[in-house]
Amino acid sequence: MATETQAGLSGHIRGVTVTTLACLGGLVAAVVAGVVVGTHPEAAGDTRSLAFLVAAIAGQYPVLKAIGVDISDFGAKDHLYVAFMTFALWFITFAILLTSGVAL
Repeated sequence: MATETQAGLSGHIRGVTVTTLACLGGLVAAVVAGVVVGTHPEAAGDTRSLAFLVAAIAGQYPVLKAIGVDISDFGAKDHLYVAFMTFALWFITFAILLTSGVAL
């Protein structure tokens, strides 16, 4: 119901917040990887870009906690969701940057 809340956020707002932050985290991780590693074809094999993905996944939890999402009740499904959504947006964005040859 609309009157039920969890730590100040309704279930819908909580879900939208987690999804939005995961997607933005993946986008930012891909752009930063493109700047640091590069966008030339050889950069596709550079494993340093994965470090930005891992940092984006790990860095979301303090941000979620700071904006009022109760992460103490996250289960395995929630953690996998955050990791997958971040990975998916990172992968798509980094692939676009690599194939288009954009100079960052």
